[in-house]
Amino acid sequence: MQRYTYKVVEVREKLIGGKLSGGKLEKLLNDHARDGWQLKTITSAEVKGRVGPGGVDGLLVTFEKPVH
Repeated sequence: MQRYTYKVVEVREKLIGGKLSGGKLEKLLNDHARDGWQLKTITSAEVKGRVGPGGVDGLLVTFEKPVH
């Protein structure tokens, strides 16, 4: 039976240097793919900000990779 490990990346506009665009998301996906990670899901979520109790709109990007 194949086993997997998972990685969840919180993406906020400020973390990727400005407005989130398809190109920036594509770069994030390709950077992780080079390390063997495969995209599992992208979920829109309120991601906790650095200042204050509230959150900001962002994405949770989940990757998986087989365990060898």
